[in-house]
Amino acid sequence: MELDFEKMNGLVPAIIQDNYTQKVLMLGFMNKEAYDKTMETGKVTFFSRTKNRLWTKGEESGNFLNVVSVKADCDSDTLLIMVHPEGPVCHKGTDTCWGEKNEQDIMFLKELQDFIDKRHEEMPEKSYTTSLFKSGVNKMAQKVGEEAVETVIEACNGTDERLIYEGADLIYHLIVLLTAKGYRIEDLARELKERHSESWKKH
Repeated sequence: MELDFEKMNGLVPAIIQDNYTQKVLMLGFMNKEAYDKTMETGKVTFFSRTKNRLWTKGEESGNFLNVVSVKADCDSDTLLIMVHPEGPVCHKGTDTCWGEKNEQDIMFLKELQDFIDKRHEEMPEKSYTTSLFKSGVNKMAQKVGEEAVETVIEACNGTDERLIYEGADLIYHLIVLLTAKGYRIEDLARELKERHSESWKKH
């Protein structure tokens, strides 16, 4: 990757974003040496303008930023680094440098989808998900139906706790079915997004 370090006297800004929650965690600066060390070690290293030296995030606190991907912007003078953070990112002890909580449970659906995709690819023995894939589409669809009925029963005559439990089962089995048919949970999200637009018309 060719970066333009000249615009800011040898530095480029590096935006750090959580790969899982998509939260922006912090902004730092890198020189060529810091960038090379980041790429070599897989842990984000900055150039500290106050200390005038390289600084690996977490070298003192243990709260490292583990690199998932690194992208340059269109002018090759700013980096977007996706990470898995270990602990709070800000030196003040907060999850982000803006004082936000780094939580977004809805993003777990993507992680679950990735996990189910991996199960579908590897088909490990003694895995419940593997057994569902081996049962065939008809059985998987039947299981989605059963979980939907159980969710309805809990909604009408059960407890809120059991409603959430059965609803989670329903979503899990629906993702398995989608995966078997070559789709992902994002395909449902895309359909819902299209329906939300003013131009959408029911089929």
